[in-house]
Amino acid sequence: MTAEPFNEDSLIVSSAYEETMNNVVLPYLETRVRRETLHGADQAPLACAVYSAEAPAGTLVLVHGFTESAFKFSELIYSLLRNRFNVVTLDQRGHGHSWRKEGLSNVGDTHVEHFADYISDLKIVCDRLLAPLQKPWCLFGHSMGGAVSVLFLEQYPEFFSRAVLCAPMIAPDRSGVPYGIAASLCHAARAIGHGSRRVFFFKPYSGPENFETSCATDPARFAWYDGIRVSHPEYQNCAPTYTWTLESMRVTRKILAPGAPERIACPVRLYGAEEDHSVLSEPQKQFISRVPMGEYSLVPRSRHEIYRSEDAVLFPWWHEILRFLSLPAASMARKAEMK
Repeated sequence: MTAEPFNEDSLIVSSAYEETMNNVVLPYLETRVRRETLHGADQAPLACAVYSAEAPAGTLVLVHGFTESAFKFSELIYSLLRNRFNVVTLDQRGHGHSWRKEGLSNVGDTHVEHFADYISDLKIVCDRLLAPLQKPWCLFGHSMGGAVSVLFLEQYPEFFSRAVLCAPMIAPDRSGVPYGIAASLCHAARAIGHGSRRVFFFKPYSGPENFETSCATDPARFAWYDGIRVSHPEYQNCAPTYTWTLESMRVTRKILAPGAPERIACPVRLYGAEEDHSVLSEPQKQFISRVPMGEYSLVPRSRHEIYRSEDAVLFPWWHEILRFLSLPAASMARKAEMK
């Protein structure tokens, strides 16, 4: 291990990553966590956690992305705690330790009946867990979790004091497949009772991922979680079902509906990844330009998972986010007036 395995914001120096995660970060998180199972929409069990900071100055709700888990964000959770933020997490339905539909063909298949269930789940979690926790309440959503966060903010515009969107799925990248063809394929699959089957051109989970084609740019951060996935089936999500795909395609129209982004009442920072092949950048810009207190930043030399970037990219990006989360409300209001 290096002499100082952490930077000023308590992120891990990449050269010391695995040893520091396993011997310092994870044991510390276990001393600060309270785990709870809540029942979301249609009573689906949701694995949740509340991490308590010492002398907290606020609370952040973290919403992970498609085929991810809250555990994957352990480094960020540690940094938030060390910077006096409580953290609330949930494994979204179909992910991690939460509800999964029975009868899926492979542990890696990811399914949801209605995308709106994700938003209902998040509201239930927030209502049940946030009340005793320190304000301001902040929201962080990555990828699919970013789409869930946006729809939540549009439905409950006064709930959070500020929000960060990390490469949010305002519109998924369909790899050039026209919307009509993709939608017709998914509709046809559902019509014959195959809605919960894996989309045919996706492969089931088969072991370690290839770093070169991954969404991360830091080998150490990538290797740590990928090594854990191999022996933990609950983290092996890797492919969508036809119904999940169809529901995800409908998200863009809902997010960008007339008047929807304009309803969001809190400051929002949206960070796009320079080399993102999972979500589209132009819809991100369309959305954030309509948010009254919205700001857009493109993170250079980053792939879709900005939070698993190399140190030179990750450290300044996260430092900027911590400053944003800690800004006094009056300062953000003045900045919005100048926009």
